[in-house]
Formats: sequence, structure tokens, C-alpha cells
Amino acid sequence: MSRRRELLHQCKKLGEAREIVSSMKSLAFMESRRLDNFLDIQRQVVKTMETAAADFLHFHPQPLTGADGSGTPAQHLFLLLGSERGFCGNFNESLVGVLDDVFAKQVENQEGIGVIACGQKLYGRLEGHPHLIAGIDGAAVLDEVTGTLNRLVDTLNDLQRGENTLTLTVLYHDPDRESVVVRDLLPPFQKLPAHNTGLNGSPQLNLPPAQFLIALVDQYLFATLHEILYVSLMAENLQRMQHLEGAVRYLDQNLDSLQRRGNQLRQEEITEEIEVILLSATSVEPPKPG
Repeated sequence: MSRRRELLHQCKKLGEAREIVSSMKSLAFMESRRLDNFLDIQRQVVKTMETAAADFLHFHPQPLTGADGSGTPAQHLFLLLGSERGFCGNFNESLVGVLDDVFAKQVENQEGIGVIACGQKLYGRLEGHPHLIAGIDGAAVLDEVTGTLNRLVDTLNDLQRGENTLTLTVLYHDPDRESVVVRDLLPPFQKLPAHNTGLNGSPQLNLPPAQFLIALVDQYLFATLHEILYVSLMAENLQRMQHLEGAVRYLDQNLDSLQRRGNQLRQEEITEEIEVILLSATSVEPPKPG
């Protein structure tokens, strides 16, 4: 009896764990549905700004070597968008792996290089990295994206002191590509749409071209980082759903195994009880005839 009670206790604990994991998977699903609408809107914003930048640069070519459109880059920053929470498989490990590949294949002079880790889980994974210069809290849900973006912009402003300029490369997961994307944001506007550029004539500006470009780059960087944060959070939730689905299947298999074992033990107990009853019946002597 004690063995079966122990199995029942294990089944209860596994059942509770399954309910928790299933709830986490449902939350990740709902979060991905919420992100889907916001991401479409933000992509349209970025696309519109890129079209405007293409028209502007067609008529007002400007040097684009840094965050402000001038100067020589003094520091190359790599921003990695990882996870704030766990239960998302190798989400952070794959980012670190791609970063190592970039350093090994593309970065010859590693002086002046800095790594910014966004997300507590990623920051813990990168702690001790020779190029890690900052770590910021990431967004666990959609409502926290704005706060993460503000912290990120503040960090970039702190790193861009005086006349120093930055180049910025972002590494993040893209669920559409099913891989880690390496995207250069600064210098800006490296890949702009060429169709219909200049067909409507020169844009009417209320600012000098150089001043307009500085303002446009600031807004574009803010909007693009917003889009990338949405994309990364979407990828994180989709990977979390996949990871938790595997955990649910694993728990279900264990529950089925324990339940089968429990049924087997119960059948053995019933058999033992029947045997005891039969032995007791045969041990009783029949009454002698009077």
C-alpha cells in the first residue's frame, strides 16, 4: 500500500507542475498574439521613415559615418537582445555563439569594442566577458518594452560622450527568419528602398539639411530599436511556447507511466487481498455433523 501511496503523491506533484507549465505556455501564447498587432504597426512606421530618408538623401547627400551623421566612429557597440526570463531553451546561448562568430570572422581590431546585454538571463550568461560594458533589464511582457527602450537610449547617450560617435550592431532573434539576425543600425540608412525615389520632387524642409538629418537619425534609431525589441520579444515567446510544449509532453508521459504503475500496484493489492480471503476460507474447518 505504501508504494502505491508514494506513486499517488508523485502523480499529484507532477500534475501540479503540469498545470503551472501549461499556464506559462498559455501566457506566452497570449503575449505573442498581443505583440503581433503592435509589431505590424511599428514595421510600417520604420518603413515610412526609410522611404522618407531615401527621398531626402537623394536630393541632399550627407555623410553617414556615425550616430549624428558626422565624424569618425570612436567605439563599436554590439547590442544583444536576450531574455529577461527563462524557459526559452537556448535563446541566450545562440546569441552568444553568433557574437563569438562575428568577433572571430569580421572584427579584426577589437579595441574600442563594447557589448551591451539586454535581459537579466543574457547578462548572467555574459558576465565576465572581456567586452561587456553594460547590462540593462529587458522586457518580460509587451508593457515593459517602452521602459527597456528608454533605458537602452539612456545607456547609448551615456556612452556617446562629447564628440565621440558610435557604430551600433544589434544581434537579436527574428522568428520569421528562424535565426539570429546581425543588423547594423549605426551608421544609419545603409539599405534604403530605391523605388520611386525622387519622383515627387525635392522634399520641402523647414530645417537645414544637416540639422534635419540629425533629427531624422534620432527618430529612426528610436523607432527601429522599438521594432527590434518587439521582434525579439515575439521570438522569445514563440521559443518559450515550443520549449514549454516539450515540457508538457514530457510531464504527460511521466504521468501516464506513473498512473499505469499505480494501476498495476492496485491490481496486485487486490490479488493479494483475494488470496488472503481464500486462504482464510480454506483454513476454517467445516462444522462436525451432530
